[in-house]
Amino acid sequence: MALILPASDPAAIEAAARRLAEGSLVGLPTETVYGLAADAAQADAVRRIFAAKGRPSDHPLIVHVAPADGGDWPAAVAPFARELPDFALALMRAFWPGPLTLILPRRPEVAAVAAGGQDSVGLRCPSHPVAQAVLQAARRLGVQGVAAPSANRFGRVSPTTADHVAGEFTALSDDELLVLDGGACPVGIESTIVDCSRGRPVLLRPGMITPAALEAVAGLPVQGRDEAAPKASGTLESHYAPSAKVRLMDVKALQAALDVLGKDARHIAIYARTPVKTASGVVVRRMPGDAAEAARALFAALRELDATGVRLIWVETPPEGAEWDGVRDRLSRAAA
Repeated sequence: MALILPASDPAAIEAAARRLAEGSLVGLPTETVYGLAADAAQADAVRRIFAAKGRPSDHPLIVHVAPADGGDWPAAVAPFARELPDFALALMRAFWPGPLTLILPRRPEVAAVAAGGQDSVGLRCPSHPVAQAVLQAARRLGVQGVAAPSANRFGRVSPTTADHVAGEFTALSDDELLVLDGGACPVGIESTIVDCSRGRPVLLRPGMITPAALEAVAGLPVQGRDEAAPKASGTLESHYAPSAKVRLMDVKALQAALDVLGKDARHIAIYARTPVKTASGVVVRRMPGDAAEAARALFAALRELDATGVRLIWVETPPEGAEWDGVRDRLSRAAA
Protein backbone atom coordinates (compact mmCIF):
# COMPACT_ATOMS: atom_id res chain seq x y z
CA MET A 1 0.00 0.00 0.00
CA ALA A 2 1.26 3.48 -0.83
CA LEU A 3 2.68 5.65 1.91
CA ILE A 4 0.58 8.80 2.48
CA LEU A 5 2.27 11.75 4.19
CA PRO A 6 0.76 15.16 5.06
CA ALA A 7 2.00 17.79 2.65
CA SER A 8 1.94 20.32 5.50
CA ASP A 9 5.06 18.64 6.93
CA PRO A 10 8.26 20.11 5.42
CA ALA A 11 9.97 16.76 5.99
CA ALA A 12 7.39 15.13 3.71
CA ILE A 13 8.20 17.62 0.94
CA GLU A 14 11.89 16.81 1.23
CA ALA A 15 11.15 13.08 1.30
CA ALA A 16 9.11 13.39 -1.90
CA ALA A 17 11.91 15.35 -3.60
CA ARG A 18 14.45 12.67 -2.61
CA ARG A 19 12.16 9.94 -3.94
CA LEU A 20 11.96 11.75 -7.28
CA ALA A 21 15.74 12.21 -7.45
CA GLU A 22 16.20 8.50 -6.69
CA GLY A 23 13.89 7.46 -9.51
CA SER A 24 10.81 6.55 -7.45
CA LEU A 25 7.17 7.53 -7.92
CA VAL A 26 5.34 10.27 -6.00
CA GLY A 27 1.61 11.01 -5.84
CA LEU A 28 1.65 14.78 -6.24
CA PRO A 29 -1.27 17.16 -5.62
CA THR A 30 -1.75 19.89 -8.20
CA GLU A 31 -4.55 22.40 -8.65
CA THR A 32 -6.07 20.24 -11.42
CA VAL A 33 -5.81 16.58 -10.30
CA TYR A 34 -3.26 14.45 -8.46
CA GLY A 35 -0.35 13.38 -10.65
CA LEU A 36 1.80 10.26 -10.62
CA ALA A 37 5.19 11.92 -10.75
CA ALA A 38 8.71 10.82 -11.69
CA ASP A 39 11.87 12.61 -12.79
CA ALA A 40 11.24 13.32 -16.48
CA ALA A 41 14.94 12.89 -17.28
CA GLN A 42 15.16 9.36 -15.85
CA ALA A 43 13.85 7.01 -18.52
CA ASP A 44 13.45 4.03 -16.17
CA ALA A 45 11.53 6.12 -13.65
CA VAL A 46 9.16 7.36 -16.37
CA ARG A 47 8.66 3.79 -17.56
CA ARG A 48 7.45 2.97 -14.03
CA ILE A 49 4.65 5.51 -14.53
CA PHE A 50 3.53 3.81 -17.73
CA ALA A 51 3.72 0.37 -16.09
CA ALA A 52 1.83 1.42 -12.94
CA LYS A 53 -0.96 3.07 -14.93
CA GLY A 54 -1.13 0.47 -17.68
CA ARG A 55 -0.71 3.35 -20.10
CA PRO A 56 0.48 2.86 -23.71
CA SER A 57 4.09 3.99 -24.01
CA ASP A 58 3.31 6.16 -27.05
CA HIS A 59 0.72 8.21 -25.16
CA PRO A 60 2.77 11.23 -23.97
CA LEU A 61 3.01 12.59 -20.44
CA ILE A 62 3.01 16.22 -19.32
CA VAL A 63 6.22 17.47 -17.74
CA HIS A 64 5.80 19.84 -14.80
CA VAL A 65 8.39 22.57 -14.28
CA ALA A 66 8.93 25.57 -12.04
CA PRO A 67 11.39 28.43 -12.46
CA ALA A 68 14.21 28.76 -9.95
CA ASP A 69 13.77 32.53 -9.91
CA GLY A 70 10.29 34.07 -10.04
CA GLY A 71 8.68 34.02 -13.46
CA ASP A 72 11.70 33.27 -15.67
CA TRP A 73 9.70 31.01 -17.96
CA PRO A 74 12.30 30.68 -20.74
CA ALA A 75 14.78 29.32 -18.18
CA ALA A 76 12.17 26.98 -16.71
CA VAL A 77 11.40 25.32 -20.06
CA ALA A 78 14.89 25.52 -21.57
CA PRO A 79 15.96 22.04 -20.31
CA PHE A 80 13.15 20.47 -22.37
CA ALA A 81 12.09 22.86 -25.17
CA ARG A 82 14.32 23.70 -28.11
CA GLU A 83 12.09 26.61 -29.21
CA LEU A 84 9.79 29.04 -27.44
CA PRO A 85 7.53 31.04 -29.77
CA ASP A 86 6.58 34.54 -28.69
CA PHE A 87 2.88 33.66 -28.40
CA ALA A 88 3.72 30.68 -26.18
CA LEU A 89 5.78 32.90 -23.88
CA ALA A 90 2.87 35.33 -23.70
CA LEU A 91 0.57 32.46 -22.65
CA MET A 92 3.07 31.42 -19.96
CA ARG A 93 3.27 34.94 -18.59
CA ALA A 94 -0.51 35.20 -18.44
CA PHE A 95 -1.51 31.75 -17.18
CA TRP A 96 1.49 30.19 -15.40
CA PRO A 97 1.56 28.98 -12.74
CA GLY A 98 -1.84 27.49 -13.56
CA PRO A 99 -3.90 24.89 -15.41
CA LEU A 100 -2.41 25.36 -18.88
CA THR A 101 -0.15 22.90 -20.73
CA LEU A 102 1.81 24.06 -23.76
CA ILE A 103 3.16 21.64 -26.39
CA LEU A 104 6.60 22.84 -27.54
CA PRO A 105 9.34 21.43 -29.81
CA ARG A 106 11.42 19.04 -27.67
CA ARG A 107 15.17 18.96 -27.29
CA PRO A 108 16.05 15.64 -28.91
CA GLU A 109 18.35 14.53 -26.10
CA VAL A 110 15.83 14.80 -23.25
CA ALA A 111 12.51 13.32 -22.06
CA ALA A 112 11.98 11.04 -25.06
CA VAL A 113 10.18 8.42 -22.95
CA ALA A 114 7.94 11.01 -21.28
CA ALA A 115 7.10 12.47 -24.70
CA GLY A 116 6.02 9.09 -26.02
CA GLY A 117 8.76 9.30 -28.66
CA GLN A 118 7.37 12.48 -30.22
CA ASP A 119 9.59 15.43 -31.13
CA SER A 120 7.39 17.70 -28.99
CA VAL A 121 6.81 17.83 -25.25
CA GLY A 122 3.97 19.09 -23.07
CA LEU A 123 5.07 21.49 -20.33
CA ARG A 124 3.15 23.01 -17.43
CA CYS A 125 3.89 24.97 -14.27
CA PRO A 126 1.33 24.00 -11.60
CA SER A 127 0.09 26.62 -9.15
CA HIS A 128 -0.61 24.27 -6.22
CA PRO A 129 1.72 25.27 -3.35
CA VAL A 130 2.62 21.63 -2.62
CA ALA A 131 3.55 20.96 -6.24
CA GLN A 132 5.60 24.16 -6.27
CA ALA A 133 7.40 23.19 -3.06
CA VAL A 134 8.22 19.70 -4.35
CA LEU A 135 9.43 21.00 -7.71
CA GLN A 136 11.72 23.52 -6.02
CA ALA A 137 13.08 20.95 -3.56
CA ALA A 138 13.61 18.43 -6.37
CA ARG A 139 15.35 21.07 -8.47
CA ARG A 140 17.94 21.46 -5.70
CA LEU A 141 18.61 17.73 -6.08
CA GLY A 142 19.09 18.00 -9.84
CA VAL A 143 15.54 17.25 -11.04
CA GLN A 144 14.61 19.87 -13.64
CA GLY A 145 11.07 18.65 -14.28
CA VAL A 146 8.72 15.81 -13.39
CA ALA A 147 6.50 13.82 -15.69
CA ALA A 148 3.14 13.59 -13.94
CA PRO A 149 0.01 12.24 -15.65
CA SER A 150 -3.11 11.80 -13.55
CA ALA A 151 -2.49 9.30 -10.74
CA ASN A 152 -5.01 6.67 -11.78
CA ARG A 153 -5.11 3.56 -13.91
CA PHE A 154 -5.19 4.42 -17.58
CA GLY A 155 -8.58 5.51 -18.88
CA ARG A 156 -10.25 5.60 -15.46
CA VAL A 157 -11.59 8.49 -13.38
CA SER A 158 -8.91 10.98 -12.40
CA PRO A 159 -8.02 11.39 -8.69
CA THR A 160 -8.66 14.60 -6.77
CA THR A 161 -7.66 13.39 -3.27
CA ALA A 162 -4.73 11.45 -1.82
CA ASP A 163 -7.04 8.57 -0.89
CA HIS A 164 -8.12 8.29 -4.53
CA VAL A 165 -4.47 7.85 -5.51
CA ALA A 166 -3.75 5.21 -2.88
CA GLY A 167 -6.88 3.34 -3.89
CA GLU A 168 -5.76 3.22 -7.51
CA PHE A 169 -2.37 1.67 -6.78
CA THR A 170 -2.94 -0.83 -3.98
CA ALA A 171 -0.35 -3.15 -5.53
CA LEU A 172 2.44 -0.60 -4.99
CA SER A 173 4.30 -0.73 -1.66
CA ASP A 174 5.40 2.13 0.60
CA ASP A 175 8.82 1.92 -1.02
CA GLU A 176 7.37 2.18 -4.53
CA LEU A 177 4.90 5.06 -4.06
CA LEU A 178 4.81 8.00 -1.68
CA VAL A 179 1.66 10.14 -1.82
CA LEU A 180 1.57 13.69 -0.50
CA ASP A 181 -1.82 14.61 0.93
CA GLY A 182 -2.48 18.20 -0.12
CA GLY A 183 -6.25 18.06 0.25
CA ALA A 184 -8.84 18.14 -2.53
CA CYS A 185 -7.76 19.68 -5.84
CA PRO A 186 -9.28 23.16 -6.27
CA VAL A 187 -9.74 23.05 -10.09
CA GLY A 188 -10.72 19.39 -10.35
CA ILE A 189 -10.22 18.65 -14.07
CA GLU A 190 -7.04 18.44 -16.09
CA SER A 191 -5.31 21.40 -17.72
CA THR A 192 -6.17 23.07 -20.98
CA ILE A 193 -3.66 21.87 -23.61
CA VAL A 194 -2.49 24.16 -26.41
CA ASP A 195 -0.13 23.01 -29.17
CA CYS A 196 2.48 25.70 -29.75
CA SER A 197 4.86 23.54 -31.79
CA ARG A 198 3.66 24.48 -35.28
CA GLY A 199 3.74 28.28 -35.33
CA ARG A 200 0.15 28.85 -34.22
CA PRO A 201 -1.94 27.98 -31.15
CA VAL A 202 -4.10 24.86 -31.54
CA LEU A 203 -6.43 23.72 -28.77
CA LEU A 204 -5.90 20.00 -28.12
CA ARG A 205 -7.85 19.61 -24.86
CA PRO A 206 -10.32 22.06 -23.33
CA GLY A 207 -10.06 22.96 -19.68
CA MET A 208 -11.05 25.89 -17.51
CA ILE A 209 -9.20 28.47 -19.64
CA THR A 210 -11.45 29.42 -22.55
CA PRO A 211 -10.34 29.87 -26.18
CA ALA A 212 -11.34 33.54 -25.97
CA ALA A 213 -9.01 34.08 -23.02
CA LEU A 214 -6.20 32.30 -24.85
CA GLU A 215 -6.72 34.34 -28.02
CA ALA A 216 -6.76 37.61 -26.10
CA VAL A 217 -3.28 36.85 -24.76
CA ALA A 218 -1.73 35.08 -27.76
CA GLY A 219 -2.89 37.72 -30.24
CA LEU A 220 -3.69 34.89 -32.64
CA PRO A 221 -6.80 32.82 -33.34
CA VAL A 222 -6.86 29.53 -31.46
CA GLN A 223 -7.59 26.77 -33.93
CA GLY A 224 -9.25 23.43 -33.27
CA ARG A 225 -7.45 20.10 -33.25
CA ASP A 226 -6.45 18.79 -36.69
CA GLU A 227 -5.07 15.52 -38.04
CA ALA A 228 -1.48 16.77 -37.91
CA ALA A 229 -1.68 17.63 -34.19
CA PRO A 230 0.72 15.80 -31.89
CA LYS A 231 -0.65 13.24 -29.47
CA ALA A 232 -1.54 14.72 -26.09
CA SER A 233 -2.73 13.52 -22.70
CA GLY A 234 -6.43 12.85 -22.20
CA THR A 235 -7.43 13.15 -25.84
CA LEU A 236 -8.46 9.56 -26.57
CA GLU A 237 -12.13 9.12 -27.38
CA SER A 238 -12.75 7.00 -24.27
CA HIS A 239 -11.22 8.30 -21.04
CA TYR A 240 -12.05 9.35 -17.46
CA ALA A 241 -14.48 6.41 -17.18
CA PRO A 242 -15.88 4.79 -14.01
CA SER A 243 -16.79 1.09 -13.93
CA ALA A 244 -20.49 1.94 -14.36
CA LYS A 245 -21.49 2.99 -17.86
CA VAL A 246 -22.01 6.74 -18.17
CA ARG A 247 -24.80 8.14 -20.34
CA LEU A 248 -25.33 11.83 -21.09
CA MET A 249 -28.95 12.97 -21.47
CA ASP A 250 -30.88 16.23 -21.48
CA VAL A 251 -33.07 16.55 -18.42
CA LYS A 252 -36.32 15.98 -20.36
CA ALA A 253 -35.10 12.62 -21.72
CA LEU A 254 -33.62 11.72 -18.33
CA GLN A 255 -36.89 12.32 -16.51
CA ALA A 256 -38.90 10.47 -19.15
CA ALA A 257 -36.64 7.44 -18.85
CA LEU A 258 -36.93 7.48 -15.05
CA ASP A 259 -40.72 7.67 -15.32
CA VAL A 260 -40.78 4.60 -17.56
CA LEU A 261 -38.44 2.57 -15.35
CA GLY A 262 -39.97 3.49 -12.00
CA LYS A 263 -38.65 1.13 -9.30
CA ASP A 264 -36.54 -0.65 -11.91
CA ALA A 265 -34.24 2.40 -11.95
CA ARG A 266 -32.51 1.36 -8.73
CA HIS A 267 -29.48 0.13 -10.66
CA ILE A 268 -29.00 3.67 -11.98
CA ALA A 269 -27.38 6.69 -10.31
CA ILE A 270 -28.33 10.22 -11.35
CA TYR A 271 -26.04 13.25 -11.54
CA ALA A 272 -28.03 16.32 -12.63
CA ARG A 273 -28.24 20.07 -12.16
CA THR A 274 -32.03 20.02 -12.52
CA PRO A 275 -34.16 18.35 -9.80
CA VAL A 276 -35.71 15.08 -11.03
CA LYS A 277 -38.36 12.78 -9.61
CA THR A 278 -37.24 9.23 -8.92
CA ALA A 279 -38.49 6.11 -7.21
CA SER A 280 -37.37 5.48 -3.64
CA GLY A 281 -33.86 4.06 -3.42
CA VAL A 282 -32.45 5.66 -6.57
CA VAL A 283 -29.14 7.42 -5.85
CA VAL A 284 -29.25 11.07 -6.91
CA ARG A 285 -26.50 13.68 -6.60
CA ARG A 286 -26.81 17.34 -7.57
CA MET A 287 -24.37 18.73 -10.10
CA PRO A 288 -23.40 22.35 -9.30
CA GLY A 289 -24.89 24.93 -11.62
CA ASP A 290 -21.62 26.90 -11.84
CA ALA A 291 -19.05 25.57 -14.32
CA ALA A 292 -16.04 26.00 -12.03
CA GLU A 293 -17.85 24.32 -9.13
CA ALA A 294 -19.00 21.52 -11.43
CA ALA A 295 -15.42 20.92 -12.58
CA ARG A 296 -14.15 20.87 -9.01
CA ALA A 297 -16.73 18.27 -7.99
CA LEU A 298 -16.89 16.16 -11.17
CA PHE A 299 -14.40 13.34 -10.65
CA ALA A 300 -15.14 12.93 -6.94
CA ALA A 301 -18.85 12.69 -7.77
CA LEU A 302 -18.27 10.03 -10.45
CA ARG A 303 -16.15 8.03 -8.01
CA GLU A 304 -18.78 8.34 -5.27
CA LEU A 305 -21.59 7.22 -7.56
CA ASP A 306 -19.52 4.36 -8.96
CA ALA A 307 -18.78 3.15 -5.42
CA THR A 308 -22.51 2.58 -4.80
CA GLY A 309 -22.33 -0.41 -7.16
CA VAL A 310 -24.79 0.87 -9.76
CA ARG A 311 -24.50 -0.37 -13.33
CA LEU A 312 -25.37 2.95 -14.99
CA ILE A 313 -24.72 6.62 -14.23
CA TRP A 314 -27.06 9.00 -16.02
CA VAL A 315 -25.73 12.53 -16.23
CA GLU A 316 -27.56 15.66 -17.31
CA THR A 317 -25.72 17.09 -20.30
CA PRO A 318 -23.80 20.25 -19.32
CA PRO A 319 -24.97 23.58 -20.74
CA GLU A 320 -23.53 25.12 -23.88
CA GLY A 321 -20.87 27.80 -23.43
CA ALA A 322 -17.07 27.86 -23.43
CA GLU A 323 -16.88 27.87 -19.63
CA TRP A 324 -18.45 24.39 -19.64
CA ASP A 325 -16.24 22.95 -22.42
CA GLY A 326 -13.84 21.21 -20.02
CA VAL A 327 -16.62 19.52 -18.04
CA ARG A 328 -18.47 18.55 -21.23
CA ASP A 329 -15.27 17.10 -22.71
CA ARG A 330 -14.56 14.90 -19.66
CA LEU A 331 -18.13 13.64 -19.48
CA SER A 332 -18.29 12.95 -23.22
CA ARG A 333 -15.13 10.84 -23.02
CA ALA A 334 -16.37 9.08 -19.89
CA ALA A 335 -19.51 8.13 -21.80
CA ALA A 336 -17.72 7.09 -25.02
